[in-house]
Amino acid sequence: MISPQPGAGPVSPAIAISVDALSARYGVNTVLDNVSLEIARGSSFALLGPNGAGKTTLLNILSTLRKPDGGSARVAGADVVRQQGEARRSLGVVFQDSSLDDRLTAWENLEFHGLVYGMPSRQRKERSAAVLALVELEDWRDEIVRSFSGGMRRRLEIARALLHEPKILFLDEPTAGLDAQTRVRIWRYLDELRRDRDLTVLTTTHYIEEVEGADTICIIDHGKIIAQGSPEALKTQHGHRWLHVIPRDAAALSAIAARRPDAQPLGAHGLALPADDGAEVDAFLAAFRDQLTEVQFQDPTLESVFLSLTGRQLRDRADDTHNAEKAAGRRGGRR
Repeated sequence: MISPQPGAGPVSPAIAISVDALSARYGVNTVLDNVSLEIARGSSFALLGPNGAGKTTLLNILSTLRKPDGGSARVAGADVVRQQGEARRSLGVVFQDSSLDDRLTAWENLEFHGLVYGMPSRQRKERSAAVLALVELEDWRDEIVRSFSGGMRRRLEIARALLHEPKILFLDEPTAGLDAQTRVRIWRYLDELRRDRDLTVLTTTHYIEEVEGADTICIIDHGKIIAQGSPEALKTQHGHRWLHVIPRDAAALSAIAARRPDAQPLGAHGLALPADDGAEVDAFLAAFRDQLTEVQFQDPTLESVFLSLTGRQLRDRADDTHNAEKAAGRRGGRR
């Protein structure tokens, strides 16, 4: 049974997504705990969190694929429980796991999607041609998807999600497993769309550098929002300065580690030391300068923000976040 919806009133048209006191459970496991947020229309919003933090469950609720256990959520003004059809028409979704039919051609996948959304024949043809051109797949429109590379499939999924001209685009790990060149190309498409249309983009990703340009970053852990703001604001408030050093040999490495137990491994041979305390850094360099082959200061980054807030790594295998929440669902039983 869903608890009363506290956010039942009207939502400002300037707000694309509104989440109010949302909760979700799998059996006795609480996956989302009183989550509230607002996402401005036309903005880029990034959702970051370690494995099992609740990101996928939140996206599933916003996509109307799962009902919340409490609270409310609206997308483009439509309640995701009471107005599912209206909410879905406003959304384009690129799931972490591919949902293309690889026995069909690129054009046939788009045609089927357009039919599901009730698009007239002329509109389907015009939009299919337009989105294939956007993602540079027009020359492969009649090729079977099974023959596509991973990057081509991902680009086709983005094209399909945009076919019915949604107001909001959800991207769940959109570039996971892709090479760097393809990742850059995909983000270029998305930036163009946000400039040309008033499109709101909500992204989850484990490539933290990809969201440096987001308007807002929200960090979630253990089902709770623990920080939210612009990248620069989060760096200023939660980031740390680091000193990256490479000792000249194993003896120097051991000596530094003994003196600085707060040092973090950096690659195969380096160490990263907190460097917010200037006097402490000066004392360290005075003691070990001759035992170092490389010294470099690292200003606050989103990675350091994430680690300082969660104490956990984000860059795990791309499918781990998804699988962790699926496992929670299997243990607790889906509602």
